[in-house]
Amino acid sequence: MAAYLSGLHHISLHVSNVNKIANDLVSKFKFSLFATRLTDRSRQLAFRKGAAVFVVNERPNQSGVILNEELPDITHRHSPDTRRLNVRKYEQGTAKCLYDISPSYSVDTVSNVCFEVEDVEKSFRDLRHLGCNFLVPPTTVEDEAGAVTYSVVQSVVGNVCHTLIDRTKYEGLFLPGFDVLEKDCNLEEDEDMSCPITHFDHITYACHRKTTLQVMRWYEQLFGFQRFFIDSEEDVDEGFVINQEGIGLRLTAMEYWKCSKAGIILPSVDKKGPDCKFVIAESLPEQGRNQVDTFLEQHRAPGIQHVGLYTENILSTAHAMAGAGVQFFSPPPAYYTEVGKQQEIEEAGHSPQMLAQYGILLDTDLHQGPLKTSCDNRRYLLQVFTKPIFAEDTFFLELIERRGAMGFGEGNIRALWRSVQAYMESERGDSQENENSKTVYIRAHETK
Repeated sequence: MAAYLSGLHHISLHVSNVNKIANDLVSKFKFSLFATRLTDRSRQLAFRKGAAVFVVNERPNQSGVILNEELPDITHRHSPDTRRLNVRKYEQGTAKCLYDISPSYSVDTVSNVCFEVEDVEKSFRDLRHLGCNFLVPPTTVEDEAGAVTYSVVQSVVGNVCHTLIDRTKYEGLFLPGFDVLEKDCNLEEDEDMSCPITHFDHITYACHRKTTLQVMRWYEQLFGFQRFFIDSEEDVDEGFVINQEGIGLRLTAMEYWKCSKAGIILPSVDKKGPDCKFVIAESLPEQGRNQVDTFLEQHRAPGIQHVGLYTENILSTAHAMAGAGVQFFSPPPAYYTEVGKQQEIEEAGHSPQMLAQYGILLDTDLHQGPLKTSCDNRRYLLQVFTKPIFAEDTFFLELIERRGAMGFGEGNIRALWRSVQAYMESERGDSQENENSKTVYIRAHETK
């Protein structure tokens, strides 16, 4: 591999209405606004919940704008490709976007997954040698708390890019250029325990058909990602395939390892395993159009379809979010009473009625064999999808609680994706009905 990843630092959103997304993240999803970078023409807001950090960037109105061009106060450091700047000078009269680029996109998008690396400049040289396209070369940004070096590389998935960042020489709470709003308080102690989200669990890409292997190879060769088998019997090349009952879907998962040389420590229940898995979703043609196709159409390119938020108590989290206005997808009511499922839920120590209240699904780890007699020894997970948080039916969030299970609820995938499919079909029906109503109205008035 060319670059060793030591952790996931943050995920960037680019939106036209920063106020709405900021309000939703704080009031509905219980994130805290903890750092800001504000200029006369742009805003970058950082929100956190546990170790999960979203940076929300204001998307420029003009097309074709790529930020980070022509950075001022540049001096060479170590190599001609490295740029250095002082934040105070950089802030004056500029609307440029730090640690990212600003896509000339006509819809809101989640387009940057930022990784911490051991050596940005070495990663840049090695990755560029392998043909990677860098949108921002190594750039060092500093303030009174120290220096951070970063670069931005374009991935092979649509508009997704990766900021590679080295903050080992920085003692601040976030990044140079951002004003931290909570300098004098302990961020960990300030957590809302009714909504115990701790970190990003996984990121799912929606991709064009027959591109999964290309994406897998890219991440494997350049960043050392490894294959994660969703199901123990899935084919190495085919992935986890559902091609029946109106669902045509291929899912393939991969994982990276913190400090890829030595393994990883995860802040989860069992303290083992990858920090954040990546899932590639593509549709299959045999079962007709599904939500992957909808994403590709409305997003206008492959990209990040949803992000899984790990929670230590999904019932408490869903209750808090639902009370604040978050809407969740719900499976058909029969899910909770179907043969075996009700017993499975009860033997895991949960109430089917309580899970049904928020649309939460439970799946026992199929790799462990028959259910064990003790609830404490049973490996399972609970999960639920939110409805899209952008105006388009593109990006949404998932809540997931793992009780020893490391997969994605393969037993739930049909129910989860069917609930999303029903919603999107309903949305298309309502949209078509509104268009028909407008047409009738216009024709009626044209005849007067």
